[in-house]
Amino acid sequence: MNIHEYVAKNIFKRGNIKVPESHLAHSPEEAAEIAKKMDKPVAVKSQVLSGGRGKAGGILFADTPEEAAERTEELFQKRIKGERVTKVLIEEKVENKINEYYLSIILDRDAKKPLIMASTAGGMDIEQVAKETPEKIVKKYVEPLEEFMPYQARNIALEMGVDTSEISEVGNFIWKLYNVFKEYDATVAEINPLMKTTDGFIAADAKMAIDDDAFFRHTKLKEFDEFKDEKFAYVKLDGNIAVIGNGAGLTLTGMDLIKYYGGEPATFLDVGGGASEESITQALELVLKNPNVKVIFLNCLGGITRADDVANAVVDVANEMEVKVPMVIRLTGTNEEEGQRILREHNIPFETSMERAAKKAVSILNEL
Repeated sequence: MNIHEYVAKNIFKRGNIKVPESHLAHSPEEAAEIAKKMDKPVAVKSQVLSGGRGKAGGILFADTPEEAAERTEELFQKRIKGERVTKVLIEEKVENKINEYYLSIILDRDAKKPLIMASTAGGMDIEQVAKETPEKIVKKYVEPLEEFMPYQARNIALEMGVDTSEISEVGNFIWKLYNVFKEYDATVAEINPLMKTTDGFIAADAKMAIDDDAFFRHTKLKEFDEFKDEKFAYVKLDGNIAVIGNGAGLTLTGMDLIKYYGGEPATFLDVGGGASEESITQALELVLKNPNVKVIFLNCLGGITRADDVANAVVDVANEMEVKVPMVIRLTGTNEEEGQRILREHNIPFETSMERAAKKAVSILNEL
Protein backbone atom coordinates (compact mmCIF):
# COMPACT_ATOMS: atom_id res chain seq x y z
CA MET A 1 0.00 0.00 0.00
CA ASN A 2 1.53 3.28 -1.14
CA ILE A 3 0.83 6.20 1.16
CA HIS A 4 0.82 9.92 0.52
CA GLU A 5 3.72 12.18 1.39
CA TYR A 6 1.87 13.93 4.21
CA VAL A 7 1.31 10.59 5.98
CA ALA A 8 4.92 9.50 5.39
CA LYS A 9 6.18 12.75 6.88
CA ASN A 10 4.03 12.30 9.97
CA ILE A 11 5.52 8.84 10.36
CA PHE A 12 9.01 10.27 9.91
CA LYS A 13 8.35 12.86 12.62
CA ARG A 14 7.31 10.10 15.00
CA GLY A 15 10.62 8.43 14.21
CA ASN A 16 12.52 11.66 15.07
CA ILE A 17 13.44 12.28 11.43
CA LYS A 18 13.56 16.03 10.83
CA VAL A 19 11.09 17.22 8.17
CA PRO A 20 9.88 20.71 7.18
CA GLU A 21 6.81 22.17 8.87
CA SER A 22 3.79 21.28 6.77
CA HIS A 23 -0.01 21.10 6.89
CA LEU A 24 -2.59 19.47 4.64
CA ALA A 25 -5.08 21.65 2.72
CA HIS A 26 -8.24 20.57 0.89
CA SER A 27 -9.13 23.95 -0.60
CA PRO A 28 -7.46 27.19 -1.78
CA GLU A 29 -8.96 29.02 1.21
CA GLU A 30 -7.49 26.49 3.62
CA ALA A 31 -4.12 26.77 1.86
CA ALA A 32 -4.14 30.56 2.25
CA GLU A 33 -5.00 30.29 5.95
CA ILE A 34 -2.19 27.81 6.56
CA ALA A 35 0.34 29.95 4.66
CA LYS A 36 -0.76 33.00 6.63
CA LYS A 37 -0.14 31.23 9.95
CA MET A 38 3.23 29.92 8.77
CA ASP A 39 4.23 33.45 7.65
CA LYS A 40 7.02 32.32 5.33
CA PRO A 41 7.47 31.25 1.69
CA VAL A 42 5.91 27.84 1.08
CA ALA A 43 5.95 24.93 -1.34
CA VAL A 44 2.50 23.81 -2.52
CA LYS A 45 2.85 20.07 -3.11
CA SER A 46 0.19 17.95 -4.81
CA GLN A 47 -0.61 14.84 -2.80
CA VAL A 48 -0.67 12.07 -5.37
CA LEU A 49 0.78 8.58 -5.31
CA SER A 50 2.53 8.75 -8.66
CA GLY A 51 6.22 9.63 -8.74
CA GLY A 52 7.91 12.43 -10.63
CA ARG A 53 5.59 15.17 -9.35
CA GLY A 54 8.16 17.92 -9.77
CA LYS A 55 8.79 17.20 -13.45
CA ALA A 56 5.03 16.94 -14.01
CA GLY A 57 4.38 20.38 -12.50
CA GLY A 58 2.93 19.02 -9.27
CA ILE A 59 5.07 21.16 -6.94
CA LEU A 60 4.69 24.95 -7.01
CA PHE A 61 5.95 27.76 -4.77
CA ALA A 62 4.31 30.78 -3.16
CA ASP A 63 5.61 33.79 -1.25
CA THR A 64 2.25 35.02 0.10
CA PRO A 65 -1.02 33.46 1.32
CA GLU A 66 -2.76 34.79 -1.79
CA GLU A 67 -0.22 33.07 -4.02
CA ALA A 68 -0.62 29.85 -2.00
CA ALA A 69 -4.36 29.92 -2.75
CA GLU A 70 -3.70 30.56 -6.45
CA ARG A 71 -1.13 27.76 -6.70
CA THR A 72 -3.53 25.38 -4.92
CA GLU A 73 -6.34 26.22 -7.33
CA GLU A 74 -3.93 25.70 -10.21
CA LEU A 75 -2.98 22.24 -8.96
CA PHE A 76 -6.62 21.28 -8.39
CA GLN A 77 -7.18 21.77 -12.11
CA LYS A 78 -4.43 19.29 -12.94
CA ARG A 79 -3.93 15.58 -13.23
CA ILE A 80 -0.47 14.36 -12.31
CA LYS A 81 0.26 11.30 -14.45
CA GLY A 82 -3.48 10.71 -14.71
CA GLU A 83 -4.24 11.21 -11.01
CA ARG A 84 -6.56 14.03 -9.99
CA VAL A 85 -5.22 16.41 -7.32
CA THR A 86 -7.70 16.77 -4.43
CA LYS A 87 -5.38 17.84 -1.62
CA VAL A 88 -2.07 19.65 -1.25
CA LEU A 89 0.64 19.89 1.36
CA ILE A 90 1.51 23.45 2.34
CA GLU A 91 5.11 23.19 3.45
CA GLU A 92 7.79 25.64 4.46
CA LYS A 93 10.13 26.22 1.55
CA VAL A 94 13.52 24.69 2.27
CA GLU A 95 16.13 27.31 1.40
CA ASN A 96 19.90 27.83 1.63
CA LYS A 97 20.61 24.43 0.09
CA ILE A 98 24.20 23.17 0.08
CA ASN A 99 23.88 19.50 -0.99
CA GLU A 100 21.20 16.89 -1.74
CA TYR A 101 21.54 13.18 -0.92
CA TYR A 102 19.43 10.10 -1.61
CA LEU A 103 18.48 7.52 1.03
CA SER A 104 16.13 4.58 0.62
CA ILE A 105 15.34 1.18 2.02
CA ILE A 106 13.42 -1.41 0.03
CA LEU A 107 12.38 -4.95 0.76
CA ASP A 108 14.27 -7.16 -1.69
CA ARG A 109 11.91 -10.10 -1.96
CA ASP A 110 14.40 -12.24 -3.88
CA ALA A 111 17.09 -11.81 -1.23
CA LYS A 112 14.45 -11.80 1.57
CA LYS A 113 16.27 -8.87 3.17
CA PRO A 114 15.97 -5.10 3.44
CA LEU A 115 18.30 -3.31 1.04
CA ILE A 116 19.69 0.12 1.92
CA MET A 117 20.60 2.34 -1.03
CA ALA A 118 22.35 5.67 -0.50
CA SER A 119 23.91 8.20 -2.81
CA THR A 120 25.36 11.69 -2.86
CA ALA A 121 23.41 12.19 -6.13
CA GLY A 122 20.13 13.14 -4.46
CA GLY A 123 17.24 15.11 -5.89
CA MET A 124 17.57 13.27 -9.19
CA ASP A 125 15.91 10.33 -10.88
CA ILE A 126 17.71 7.49 -9.10
CA GLU A 127 17.06 5.13 -12.02
CA GLN A 128 19.00 7.51 -14.24
CA VAL A 129 21.86 7.65 -11.72
CA ALA A 130 21.89 3.85 -11.49
CA LYS A 131 22.10 3.59 -15.28
CA GLU A 132 24.66 6.29 -15.98
CA THR A 133 26.82 6.35 -12.83
CA PRO A 134 26.07 3.20 -10.78
CA GLU A 135 29.25 3.69 -8.76
CA LYS A 136 27.52 6.63 -7.03
CA ILE A 137 25.01 4.32 -5.31
CA VAL A 138 26.01 2.41 -2.19
CA LYS A 139 23.99 -0.79 -1.62
CA LYS A 140 23.99 -2.71 1.63
CA TYR A 141 21.76 -5.58 2.79
CA VAL A 142 20.60 -5.73 6.39
CA GLU A 143 20.18 -9.05 8.17
CA PRO A 144 16.51 -8.90 9.23
CA LEU A 145 17.01 -11.03 12.37
CA GLU A 146 19.90 -8.92 13.64
CA GLU A 147 19.82 -5.44 15.12
CA PHE A 148 20.94 -2.72 12.73
CA MET A 149 23.42 -0.64 14.70
CA PRO A 150 24.23 3.10 14.41
CA TYR A 151 27.89 2.35 13.55
CA GLN A 152 26.70 0.31 10.53
CA ALA A 153 24.71 3.31 9.33
CA ARG A 154 27.78 5.54 9.77
CA ASN A 155 29.83 3.08 7.71
CA ILE A 156 27.33 3.47 4.87
CA ALA A 157 27.61 7.26 5.11
CA LEU A 158 31.41 6.92 4.98
CA GLU A 159 31.17 4.70 1.90
CA MET A 160 28.87 7.26 0.24
CA GLY A 161 31.76 9.68 0.28
CA VAL A 162 30.16 12.43 2.32
CA ASP A 163 32.39 14.95 4.06
CA THR A 164 33.92 13.71 7.30
CA SER A 165 31.96 16.31 9.25
CA GLU A 166 28.69 14.88 7.85
CA ILE A 167 29.22 11.17 8.55
CA SER A 168 27.60 11.15 11.98
CA GLU A 169 24.50 13.11 10.94
CA VAL A 170 23.92 11.31 7.63
CA GLY A 171 24.47 8.00 9.40
CA ASN A 172 21.87 9.03 11.97
CA PHE A 173 19.30 9.66 9.22
CA ILE A 174 20.03 6.23 7.71
CA TRP A 175 19.65 4.53 11.10
CA LYS A 176 16.37 6.31 11.91
CA LEU A 177 15.00 5.61 8.42
CA TYR A 178 15.71 1.90 8.89
CA ASN A 179 13.94 1.91 12.26
CA VAL A 180 10.86 3.50 10.67
CA PHE A 181 11.00 0.97 7.83
CA LYS A 182 11.08 -1.91 10.30
CA GLU A 183 8.53 -0.54 12.78
CA TYR A 184 5.87 0.08 10.12
CA ASP A 185 6.39 -3.14 8.11
CA ALA A 186 7.33 -1.03 5.11
CA THR A 187 8.31 -2.32 1.71
CA VAL A 188 9.75 1.09 0.77
CA ALA A 189 11.00 4.04 2.85
CA GLU A 190 12.73 6.82 0.96
CA ILE A 191 14.12 10.31 1.45
CA ASN A 192 14.87 12.11 -1.80
CA PRO A 193 16.34 14.53 -1.26
CA LEU A 194 17.94 14.52 2.14
CA MET A 195 18.91 18.16 1.96
CA LYS A 196 21.87 19.80 3.65
CA THR A 197 21.26 23.49 4.31
CA THR A 198 23.05 26.15 6.30
CA ASP A 199 20.80 25.07 9.21
CA GLY A 200 21.67 21.36 8.98
CA PHE A 201 20.05 18.32 7.39
CA ILE A 202 16.33 17.87 6.66
CA ALA A 203 14.20 15.28 4.84
CA ALA A 204 12.69 17.47 2.12
CA ASP A 205 10.57 14.66 0.69
CA ALA A 206 9.21 11.38 2.01
CA LYS A 207 7.97 8.23 0.34
CA MET A 208 6.65 5.05 1.96
CA ALA A 209 4.78 1.89 1.09
CA ILE A 210 3.45 -0.45 3.77
CA ASP A 211 2.89 -4.19 3.38
CA ASP A 212 -0.86 -4.66 2.84
CA ASP A 213 -0.91 -7.79 4.98
CA ALA A 214 0.64 -5.94 7.94
CA PHE A 215 -1.56 -2.85 7.83
CA PHE A 216 -3.95 -4.16 10.52
CA ARG A 217 -1.13 -3.81 13.06
CA HIS A 218 -0.78 -0.06 12.53
CA THR A 219 -3.97 1.28 14.03
CA LYS A 220 -2.46 4.76 14.58
CA LEU A 221 -2.53 5.32 10.82
CA LYS A 222 -6.33 5.30 10.87
CA GLU A 223 -6.26 8.85 12.20
CA PHE A 224 -5.30 10.04 8.71
CA ASP A 225 -8.07 10.89 6.26
CA GLU A 226 -7.05 8.45 3.57
CA PHE A 227 -7.51 5.44 5.86
CA LYS A 228 -10.93 6.41 7.20
CA ASP A 229 -14.25 5.09 5.94
CA GLU A 230 -13.13 3.24 2.84
CA LYS A 231 -15.59 3.99 0.06
CA PHE A 232 -15.45 0.47 -1.29
CA ALA A 233 -14.09 -2.99 -0.64
CA TYR A 234 -10.85 -3.39 -2.54
CA VAL A 235 -8.43 -6.29 -2.67
CA LYS A 236 -5.40 -6.35 -4.97
CA LEU A 237 -4.78 -9.77 -6.56
CA ASP A 238 -2.08 -11.33 -8.73
CA GLY A 239 -3.80 -11.29 -12.13
CA ASN A 240 -4.11 -8.64 -14.84
CA ILE A 241 -7.86 -8.17 -15.41
CA ALA A 242 -9.34 -5.66 -12.96
CA VAL A 243 -12.84 -6.67 -11.88
CA ILE A 244 -15.18 -3.93 -10.63
CA GLY A 245 -18.79 -4.58 -9.66
CA ASN A 246 -21.58 -2.83 -7.80
CA GLY A 247 -22.21 -5.46 -5.17
CA ALA A 248 -20.03 -8.17 -3.59
CA GLY A 249 -21.93 -11.02 -5.23
CA LEU A 250 -21.78 -9.39 -8.65
CA THR A 251 -18.06 -8.73 -8.29
CA LEU A 252 -17.33 -12.29 -7.16
CA THR A 253 -19.40 -13.72 -10.01
CA GLY A 254 -17.47 -11.55 -12.45
CA MET A 255 -14.21 -12.88 -11.02
CA ASP A 256 -15.44 -16.47 -11.32
CA LEU A 257 -16.32 -15.91 -14.98
CA ILE A 258 -12.91 -14.38 -15.69
CA LYS A 259 -11.31 -17.49 -14.19
CA TYR A 260 -13.74 -19.77 -16.09
CA TYR A 261 -12.73 -18.26 -19.43
CA GLY A 262 -9.02 -18.60 -18.64
CA GLY A 263 -8.14 -15.18 -17.18
CA GLU A 264 -6.84 -14.07 -13.79
CA PRO A 265 -8.46 -11.24 -11.78
CA ALA A 266 -6.16 -8.37 -10.75
CA THR A 267 -8.66 -6.89 -8.28
CA PHE A 268 -11.77 -7.46 -6.28
CA LEU A 269 -13.38 -4.02 -6.16
CA ASP A 270 -16.96 -3.69 -4.92
CA VAL A 271 -18.28 -0.13 -5.24
CA GLY A 272 -21.51 -1.09 -3.48
CA GLY A 273 -25.12 -1.40 -4.55
CA GLY A 274 -25.77 2.33 -4.34
CA ALA A 275 -22.66 3.46 -6.21
CA SER A 276 -22.67 7.00 -7.56
CA GLU A 277 -20.98 8.49 -10.60
CA GLU A 278 -18.25 9.79 -8.27
CA SER A 279 -17.54 6.39 -6.70
CA ILE A 280 -17.41 4.65 -10.09
CA THR A 281 -14.91 7.31 -11.23
CA GLN A 282 -12.78 6.78 -8.12
CA ALA A 283 -12.87 3.01 -8.58
CA LEU A 284 -11.67 3.28 -12.18
CA GLU A 285 -8.92 5.71 -11.18
CA LEU A 286 -7.82 3.34 -8.42
CA VAL A 287 -7.42 0.26 -10.60
CA LEU A 288 -5.69 2.29 -13.31
CA LYS A 289 -2.89 3.03 -10.82
CA ASN A 290 -2.09 -0.68 -10.73
CA PRO A 291 0.61 -1.31 -13.39
CA ASN A 292 -0.39 -5.00 -13.61
CA VAL A 293 -3.87 -4.16 -14.91
CA LYS A 294 -4.07 -4.76 -18.68
CA VAL A 295 -7.89 -4.93 -19.06
CA ILE A 296 -10.76 -3.59 -16.94
CA PHE A 297 -14.02 -5.56 -16.58
CA LEU A 298 -16.72 -3.25 -15.19
CA ASN A 299 -19.72 -5.36 -14.23
CA CYS A 300 -22.72 -3.14 -13.34
CA LEU A 301 -26.33 -4.10 -12.84
CA GLY A 302 -28.38 -0.96 -12.32
CA GLY A 303 -30.62 -1.05 -9.30
CA ILE A 304 -30.09 1.87 -6.96
CA THR A 305 -27.05 2.55 -9.11
CA ARG A 306 -28.20 4.14 -12.38
CA ALA A 307 -26.73 2.95 -15.64
CA ASP A 308 -26.40 6.52 -16.95
CA ASP A 309 -24.26 7.46 -13.91
CA VAL A 310 -22.00 4.51 -14.68
CA ALA A 311 -21.74 5.55 -18.33
CA ASN A 312 -20.95 9.17 -17.45
CA ALA A 313 -18.20 8.04 -15.08
CA VAL A 314 -16.65 5.82 -17.76
CA VAL A 315 -16.73 8.64 -20.32
CA ASP A 316 -15.21 11.16 -17.88
CA VAL A 317 -12.36 8.85 -16.90
CA ALA A 318 -11.71 7.82 -20.51
CA ASN A 319 -11.53 11.46 -21.61
CA GLU A 320 -9.63 12.98 -18.68
CA MET A 321 -7.08 10.22 -18.15
CA GLU A 322 -6.62 9.31 -21.81
CA VAL A 323 -7.09 5.68 -20.79
CA LYS A 324 -4.96 3.25 -22.77
CA VAL A 325 -6.17 0.19 -20.85
CA PRO A 326 -9.05 -1.55 -22.70
CA MET A 327 -12.38 -1.53 -20.82
CA VAL A 328 -15.16 -4.09 -21.14
CA ILE A 329 -18.43 -2.86 -19.68
CA ARG A 330 -21.46 -4.93 -18.81
CA LEU A 331 -24.27 -2.42 -18.33
CA THR A 332 -27.92 -3.15 -17.75
CA GLY A 333 -30.71 -2.21 -15.32
CA THR A 334 -32.07 1.17 -14.22
CA ASN A 335 -31.80 3.79 -16.99
CA GLU A 336 -29.96 1.27 -19.16
CA GLU A 337 -31.15 2.78 -22.43
CA GLU A 338 -29.75 6.19 -21.50
CA GLY A 339 -26.52 4.70 -20.20
CA GLN A 340 -26.04 2.62 -23.31
CA ARG A 341 -26.79 5.64 -25.50
CA ILE A 342 -24.06 7.65 -23.72
CA LEU A 343 -21.52 4.87 -24.25
CA ARG A 344 -22.55 4.42 -27.88
CA GLU A 345 -22.19 8.16 -28.57
CA HIS A 346 -18.61 8.06 -27.27
CA ASN A 347 -17.74 4.86 -29.15
CA ILE A 348 -17.28 2.88 -25.94
CA PRO A 349 -18.37 -0.76 -26.44
CA PHE A 350 -20.57 -2.51 -23.91
CA GLU A 351 -22.41 -5.78 -23.32
CA THR A 352 -25.66 -6.58 -21.54
CA SER A 353 -24.59 -10.16 -20.81
CA MET A 354 -22.13 -10.72 -17.99
CA GLU A 355 -20.89 -13.92 -19.60
CA ARG A 356 -20.19 -12.26 -22.96
CA ALA A 357 -18.46 -9.34 -21.25
CA ALA A 358 -16.19 -11.59 -19.17
CA LYS A 359 -15.33 -13.71 -22.20
CA LYS A 360 -14.52 -10.57 -24.20
CA ALA A 361 -12.24 -9.25 -21.43
CA VAL A 362 -10.18 -12.47 -21.49
CA SER A 363 -10.17 -12.47 -25.30
CA ILE A 364 -8.84 -8.90 -25.41
CA LEU A 365 -6.10 -9.77 -22.92
CA ASN A 366 -5.02 -12.76 -25.01
CA GLU A 367 -4.73 -10.51 -28.07
CA LEU A 368 -2.51 -7.92 -26.37
